[in-house]
Amino acid sequence: MKSTIAIVIVITLVVTGCYGPVKVRHLDTAKVPHPANEQIVGVTTLKGEDVVFDPHSGYVKDKVVHGQLHTAPFQIPLSEVQTVWVERRSLNKVGTVGLVAGIVVAGIVVTIGIIAAVKGSCPFVYSWDGTQYVFDAEPYGGAITRGLERDDFAELKHLREQGGFYKLLLTNEVDETQFTNLMELWVVDHPTGTRVATDEFGSLHTLADPQPLISARDGAGRELLPWLFKNDRLIWEPPAEFDASGSLRAETPLIFPKPAGATQAKLEVNAATGLWGSYMIKQMVQLRGREVRDWYKQVDESQAARDQLRAWNLREELFMLKVYVEEPSGWIERGIIPGGGPVLAPNRIVPLDISAVRGSELRIRIHPPAGFWALNSFAVDYSDERDVSITKLTPGSAHDEGGNDVLAELLASDDRYYAMPSVQNRAYLAFPAPPARPGMTRTVFLHSRGYYRLHLPENEAPDAVTLKRILEEPGAAAAFSAERYSRWKE
Repeated sequence: MKSTIAIVIVITLVVTGCYGPVKVRHLDTAKVPHPANEQIVGVTTLKGEDVVFDPHSGYVKDKVVHGQLHTAPFQIPLSEVQTVWVERRSLNKVGTVGLVAGIVVAGIVVTIGIIAAVKGSCPFVYSWDGTQYVFDAEPYGGAITRGLERDDFAELKHLREQGGFYKLLLTNEVDETQFTNLMELWVVDHPTGTRVATDEFGSLHTLADPQPLISARDGAGRELLPWLFKNDRLIWEPPAEFDASGSLRAETPLIFPKPAGATQAKLEVNAATGLWGSYMIKQMVQLRGREVRDWYKQVDESQAARDQLRAWNLREELFMLKVYVEEPSGWIERGIIPGGGPVLAPNRIVPLDISAVRGSELRIRIHPPAGFWALNSFAVDYSDERDVSITKLTPGSAHDEGGNDVLAELLASDDRYYAMPSVQNRAYLAFPAPPARPGMTRTVFLHSRGYYRLHLPENEAPDAVTLKRILEEPGAAAAFSAERYSRWKE
């Protein structure tokens, strides 16, 4: 693993009291205005080690990260670090904002705040955990115009009932206008000892005995098992660069144990569109210049245009990743991992038909283009589906930052939208919580629907040559990304 550029990855944002906007800027460590509020809490090394520092002990000096582990001094050169984990706390007039961010480092540079420069997708959703709002979901990423509006399903891991209600905070924190059509909660009570997760289309699946990976390597034979074994802070995110063989694709076989007689598998994936991949959505749309509104109109009004866009995306696998299963006849496409995020990777189930697989191993393969994917973990579950109870909740109240009632805009999938055109916009929602079911475990999902529009300059001439190459030549989009990545590093 080698990381060559500094990109902020937000992990958790907590908000107490009323919420004041987080202003994220592109700063290096020498220019952080309040260094006392920027606490380095740990690092992920290029070797795949997750190091958590003692509180208030981390800092960077002379190209070295310093900290303490159980009061003992710890040092590591930045050149050996993949990610620096930073906790940011800043005060405003109405509350305290806490931000935990991962900073992918570029050799000798640690940069704070690049997320504002590169992130270009979807609202943030925060769950009330009983004491504070915690960043918990990032819905409908990639839905960049109304014709691409889509439903999103996200587990709210931090949501807790208080006073008979579940409370959410919806915010816009990037330079775009977001249009949210629907916000509802699915309260799922399931047998104790099981977990539940959704597939791309909102179907619920129970997980009773997930099996971890037993082998994972990239195309060059490098060991990836530490990065993909479990959902943690080790995230495999190859930069948008050509590898030693001149390829921008990392062919990755993944091997799991398979019980005799298994014909169906539930592949559990924790993965997201990488932060650079999210940025490339904006860059590729921007190539259309002053013709972008005509393109939006075409996609909004034409199913054929949407089908063509999906076919291109499947071919390039930039924001949809094919899953191949090894069968006696060869590698057969059996599923698709949808993009999402990029800041918070969702858990998704990809159902797989494995009836043709022989032997005691399930071998699957993915082929992610470099720079577009952040892959955290893979597991597979062969258990039968269990019965669950689903209670769907509409919000009982919703108001914006000015106290205006926006409930009607969020109750149903219709022609009314709650629009957030600026980073000052936010909405507070409360849902009546149903009573707990004895003997059952509860998981709550957010079902949301919407789209967004990037704020782009629309007075430039379109780059027709580059657009034609990206759309018509397989692999040209990843090559365009690598060229922009190299330029951005410089």
